[in-house]
Amino acid sequence: MKRLINLFTSIKLAIGLIILLALASILGTLIPQGRTAEEYAAFYGQLAGLFGALQLTRLYHSIWYMGLLLLFAVNIIVCTLERLGPKLRRALRPRLESEPKSLLALKLNARAKRSSSAAEAAAEVRKLLEGARYRVRQSAAGPHIHLLGRKKVWGLFGSDMVHLGLLVILAGGIFSGAASIRADLALAEGETKSAPKADFGVRLDKFSTEYYPDGSVKAWKSDLTVLDGGQTALSRTVAVNHPLTYKGYSFYQTGYGYNWDNPGVEVWAKRKSDPAYLRKLKLKVGERAVLADPDKTTLAVTKFLPDFVLGDDNEPVSRSNQPQNPAALVEGYRGEAKIFSGWIFANFPDFAQMHAAAAKDQDKAGDLTFELKSFDAGQYSILEAAKDPGAPLIWLGCGLLMGGLALAFYWPTWEIKTAIDEAQDKAEIIIGGLASKSREAFAREFEILASALRKPK
Repeated sequence: MKRLINLFTSIKLAIGLIILLALASILGTLIPQGRTAEEYAAFYGQLAGLFGALQLTRLYHSIWYMGLLLLFAVNIIVCTLERLGPKLRRALRPRLESEPKSLLALKLNARAKRSSSAAEAAAEVRKLLEGARYRVRQSAAGPHIHLLGRKKVWGLFGSDMVHLGLLVILAGGIFSGAASIRADLALAEGETKSAPKADFGVRLDKFSTEYYPDGSVKAWKSDLTVLDGGQTALSRTVAVNHPLTYKGYSFYQTGYGYNWDNPGVEVWAKRKSDPAYLRKLKLKVGERAVLADPDKTTLAVTKFLPDFVLGDDNEPVSRSNQPQNPAALVEGYRGEAKIFSGWIFANFPDFAQMHAAAAKDQDKAGDLTFELKSFDAGQYSILEAAKDPGAPLIWLGCGLLMGGLALAFYWPTWEIKTAIDEAQDKAEIIIGGLASKSREAFAREFEILASALRKPK
């Protein structure tokens, strides 16, 4: 049992656990947490499986991370209890008797003599110490009297208060890891979704993007309404670092996206054989429009990709949801028969080429050219809904931690021990001073008290 206690009071164990927790937290920061398996596979490839097996994608909820926290908590508890008993005895039941030789061996010491009894000398020392705001304890009266003057006694427990703060923070972290709720909500304007595991919902009234003069994004803003029991409970504009909070939930603005399910596109149709020919068509995906041709050819946009790229099987796919390489697949029909098709690109208008469905339609496909002039897709707001029941404990722990550091560094305990011996109606006074910190300031105060005692009475 003693060996186990020695293990958990070891500073080496504490340092090792702190290093492991720090490294794990760095991994949790570098690896996005709580994403889907598809997102991890797309971003990390074959490493995604390894990350999942090691629980690095939900690190703060993982068994091994919780185990490290519990070990660190046990280390702090055992270490604190091992040292708390002697501190409590020193604070509540201090030893008043001090040998004169031990006092004279202290770095700060002084002696004085009085032509009076020990009781009168003790009263003089007591008055002097109390005048300097020391709390004084005195042994029983007699020819040998001992006094102990102390101030800022609670500074003894600064480190213990730090340990308590760390334990409360760890408890809050474990509670958060076990019971916290985090989920992404993608809302289009006018759409309402329920908060995760809650009895209320949020509606997106308006989403807007602000830009700097150079075109870069300045801010995303979402006008949200909280609906509780079918009634409006709260309305507020949410922006980055300005969340909405309701019933313990916080809603953070984390991003935006485009709704590419049914975008609108503008296609310009031209003829090589007729430079004056121009048809401007605004279509939804799947919608047809008639070209002003004698044979009433109709044009349809059958597919739209915001970020066109050829996939592994040489099939067109979208690399992302951002409009970095917008492309539309257009098809021409005569009646219900497809006569040509081809991809057109907003960024590369000269790259488009129509392919005839049959040899007889080759001239038709080769004469028509199309340009993707613009596209329009409704934006949606991405919000993170988070509930962290351990946050109050973490804030309380931070307060205790700061209070403990203040006690440890700015409220050091100062002690002045006094031994008074009476012989032949004369009293000899010996004092010695101890300070854990701020020794220079204590030395100055001790010298003032010592000088007062040295003055003849």
